[in-house]
Amino acid sequence: MEKKESVTDKHSTFALLLIITNRMETLMTRDLKEFDVTTKQWFLSATINSVFEEPPTIKEAANVMGSSHQNIKQIALKLEQKGLLKLEKDQNDARVTRLRATEQSTGFWEKTVPKGEEFIHRMYEEIGEDELEVTKKVLDKIASNLNEME
Repeated sequence: MEKKESVTDKHSTFALLLIITNRMETLMTRDLKEFDVTTKQWFLSATINSVFEEPPTIKEAANVMGSSHQNIKQIALKLEQKGLLKLEKDQNDARVTRLRATEQSTGFWEKTVPKGEEFIHRMYEEIGEDELEVTKKVLDKIASNLNEME
């Protein structure tokens, strides 16, 4: 496909980021279908389990994931219905809701790790460490710029 003169690399990269995001979510949700979880549910659980030492608030999880409070709450409620997460009021502030992994979720999420690792491995196939390093730097700058825009 030929690039129109009016389409800049910035515009093309923006479009590619949106396309990649959509494809990643679609394909990973397909791979996780056997576990009856979506990519966003998996990502919330992975974030809770790997980023936080204590159960995070909805707001804390939303900030780390780059999402809204309402979106994270909806994802968390779905996980709670499945018995994989517990939404509980903070002991010090009843206005705050914390996200706590359940005992049932530990074994469940361990079963999804191989699928997630395989997906990531396949996604980065034939991409060298030097390419990943540059890509990460660029994406870090984009993320920083987006944070400044808020």
